[in-house]
Amino acid sequence: MTRDAQRSGAGPLTQSFPTTGVPRLGRGVKLRYDRARERHVLLLPETVVVLNTTGTAILELCDGQRTVADIVDALRETYADVPEGQVVAYLAKLAERRHLEITDGD
Repeated sequence: MTRDAQRSGAGPLTQSFPTTGVPRLGRGVKLRYDRARERHVLLLPETVVVLNTTGTAILELCDGQRTVADIVDALRETYADVPEGQVVAYLAKLAERRHLEITDGD
């Protein structure tokens, strides 16, 4: 496990992918703003995942067009320090839970 993955709290990754992978929301998953919670959420069948600001920023860029590297670059335009390993670990965790699909961008 990389030091970045350890710092992210993501734990060991069971699924990995290159930064050329193209993430998008999984089938039946929707990103919405929940007014009652005043936060963005992922809506899945029978499940709601409440997102923090960082998770929202990452997932808003997962449009099925951008690669993981593109997403990291876009985040770096807004935020000072964006560790690529943490973004990859977060996306891998969501993909493992089938909240996200990552296709080969090559």
